[in-house]
Amino acid sequence: MERVEIKPDLYQWAIRRSGQKTKDITTRFPKLNDWIGGTSRPTLKQLEKFANTTSTPVGYLFLASPPDEKVPIPDYRKTITTRGNLPSPDLLETIYICQQRQEWYRDFSRSMGDEPLPFVGKVTINDDIVRTATEIRKALSMDIDERSNLPTWNEALRRFITQADTIGILVMVNGVVGSNNYRKLDPQEFRGFALSDDIAPLVFINGADTKAAQMFTLAHEISHIWLGNSALSDAEASEIPSNEIEQWCNKVAAELLVPLEVIRKEYRKDNPIPMEMARLAKYFKVSTLVILRRIHDAGGLNQNQMWQAYKNELQRLQKMPGGSGGDFYLTQIARVSKRFAQALVISTLEGQTLYTDAFHLLGFSKLETFQNLGQRVGVF
Repeated sequence: MERVEIKPDLYQWAIRRSGQKTKDITTRFPKLNDWIGGTSRPTLKQLEKFANTTSTPVGYLFLASPPDEKVPIPDYRKTITTRGNLPSPDLLETIYICQQRQEWYRDFSRSMGDEPLPFVGKVTINDDIVRTATEIRKALSMDIDERSNLPTWNEALRRFITQADTIGILVMVNGVVGSNNYRKLDPQEFRGFALSDDIAPLVFINGADTKAAQMFTLAHEISHIWLGNSALSDAEASEIPSNEIEQWCNKVAAELLVPLEVIRKEYRKDNPIPMEMARLAKYFKVSTLVILRRIHDAGGLNQNQMWQAYKNELQRLQKMPGGSGGDFYLTQIARVSKRFAQALVISTLEGQTLYTDAFHLLGFSKLETFQNLGQRVGVF
């Protein structure tokens, strides 16, 4: 049986890159230490299984040395993971998938004669926070009272996404890599990213995060689009990033979702903080951590009080169970954005895009699923 020779450090690199423990991989591949030591070599089939287990492109394992993989967009995250500076394969593949979709949509949009969107790159970090947030809110037709009347955070988020989609921003929300439900994205590694483009601006939101947190991430990444700035983020409203661009986007996002003028009117200082956090979070449809930050900004809490309340609230949230399930087609539309799905279905039906290419971009392979998706986005 033919066996393949792989450099020892490539095995170790693949394991470290995957974020898994060597002992866990060794359990699945008992001869791994022999492969690394050079006393034994895997068959091609065994190597392919190892590559799949570590989410490594098998071709990388035949290189002379580990590749220097970098995030292909500006990385503004503060988080250092167990992989050190190595981006996870889940993160990289997610960015690559979105870049492919953006490239397809850009070509489609240009073929339809669409003009560049005027808001992309319209501002700089020297622009006024309140004025910029007001401008974005107006462009999105976002109404605070309307959002407060929505019964759930899920509906508020869906409404926010629709508003962004309507003005031309592709918003993709997914908690897994593509359609692989066994590869869940980690909100601790990243919460979202923006791919700026004056024809096809795209925002990706980590759907494994809470709905309330996704609201802030979406607002934050839209701020990057207004700057004309692609970025990878792990933004939190309660923190002050060291990067000045992230600071600016955090402030605009907070003002967009929870205007300081409104929070000052709504905040009841005589109520206990936990009660006010819950009430205001429900009103604004944002996380309690965002509310804490805005109460502090409004002068309701000093720095020490805010951080103590933040720690307590974070511990409470971490103990809460997450949701699951849902409508398959709503989930699929959210993963690729309604605007993108409509365009791709239309292009495929007109013969401009091959079905195989459409299935690849959408992340599934059944014609029936494609047809049903077309119906749900209003093409059929």
